[in-house]
Amino acid sequence: MSTDDASAPSDTHAGASRVPAHIAIIMDGNGRWAKARGLPRAAGHERGVEALRRTVEAAGEIGVRYLTVYSFSTENWRRPAAEVNALFGLLKTFIKKDLGRLKKEGVKINVIGRRDGLPEDIAKLVEKAERETASNSDFVLNIAFNYGGREEIARAARALSADVASGAVQPEDVTEDVLASYLDTADMPDPDLLVRTSGEYRLSNFLLWQAAYSELVFFDVLWPDFDRAWLEKAVAIYSDRERRFGVVSTGDA
Repeated sequence: MSTDDASAPSDTHAGASRVPAHIAIIMDGNGRWAKARGLPRAAGHERGVEALRRTVEAAGEIGVRYLTVYSFSTENWRRPAAEVNALFGLLKTFIKKDLGRLKKEGVKINVIGRRDGLPEDIAKLVEKAERETASNSDFVLNIAFNYGGREEIARAARALSADVASGAVQPEDVTEDVLASYLDTADMPDPDLLVRTSGEYRLSNFLLWQAAYSELVFFDVLWPDFDRAWLEKAVAIYSDRERRFGVVSTGDA
């Protein structure tokens, strides 16, 4: 794991680095960013959306194919109702404002997580975004909304067990790959790199199955201040690592 302080990162040239195909980001620190400036938490979330726009653009430009961002967790329902409603409103604003541009730029939008329990207008907007970008393939943006890693695995296990009970799948045929095919990310590679901002050092129930071999990078920078330079720094750290997936390094042989 790597850590860093919130000072501005030095210039890096991601184009010359080994760029991960799939980056996952825990976008943390909106509330603390707002509090430090005497602003309401909603203002931090609004600036967080701006950081997301910058990151999506930068990720596509440096060659990333998949970007998965943690937007709203199943645990976030415990927050004050006003903040939950504000987060819902920001998702609506982001999709309404950015959908046309993202569609033209070849971005495919997926929203992963539970759909039941979402307000009807949010559910319809999510379906519209996915439907209108379904044929795009240049870049995939996964928005984890009403998402929890444990809940996702349990939901996948229920679906798989139902298929086993019906005879569609034989018990002896159940493998890691088969279970993974029931996850929300079934049609994409696992994240190569997982980044968390704000100085916290945990996964917070995010992509627990998929992140088994992800390289983890933690930054102290708060999410609203995240930009291309920070993304390129994360990619540079990733490119300097050797991913062994449990195999002995050639240098240790």
